[in-house]
Amino acid sequence: MTTAAVVPPQEPGPLSEGQRLIDVFFAPSKTFTDLRRNASWWAPFLITAIVSLLFVYTVDQKVGFRKVAENQLQSQPKQADQVERMPPDQREKAMQGRTTFTKILSYCFSVFILGWYAIVAAVLLATLKFGLSADVKFSTLFALVNYSSLPGLLKSLLAILSLLAGVSSDGFTFQNPVATNPGYFVDAASHPALNRLLTSFDIFVFWTLALTAIGITCISKVKRGTAFAVVFGWLAVLVLIGVAFAAAFS
Repeated sequence: MTTAAVVPPQEPGPLSEGQRLIDVFFAPSKTFTDLRRNASWWAPFLITAIVSLLFVYTVDQKVGFRKVAENQLQSQPKQADQVERMPPDQREKAMQGRTTFTKILSYCFSVFILGWYAIVAAVLLATLKFGLSADVKFSTLFALVNYSSLPGLLKSLLAILSLLAGVSSDGFTFQNPVATNPGYFVDAASHPALNRLLTSFDIFVFWTLALTAIGITCISKVKRGTAFAVVFGWLAVLVLIGVAFAAAFS
């Protein structure tokens, strides 16, 4: 009698950066599993920075930062009333300051978003390590957050296309540039809390969070249901904080 040779399953080969970027959209588990081998994050961040600058430049040309600052102020009735009560010269100075601040912040957004990704990775690390005793590394989670955020670039590209197509600049804000959530149709000035709540139900936010949860299962032994509970649980916390803040200060 002959004994059949047992061939151990082969590990998938390493992915290139290009394959990782593509697989995020079509085979995310492959990308996230490969992060265990190499937790490189520069490729998604570089693309994020480029698209961010392109988006901001388009807004600068088609809307103008003075209009962006005015729209943002109108969505905050209490602050708008304070500015309206100022003498004309002080009001103009205040608006110029808001415009300059908005422009600088917008063009530097990619730097700030990298810091935000680091915070998200740190929160997930603490939750998974101390809450679930998962064996994960900060570097891997940081790369995961960068990759799982790539679908958000599609929202920026949609916003760019809509501005190039001539959509009205009235009411435009960076926080909600296109109608990918029900909050887009709710006036933030009249219903700030409801607007903040409904804005959270965004297609691309859910896509990003789903990818994050899938990624957690790929880089750790955490079950998929638990990973989804962790990710969407933190979303619920942030939504509640945002709604409370909007109701108190808008």
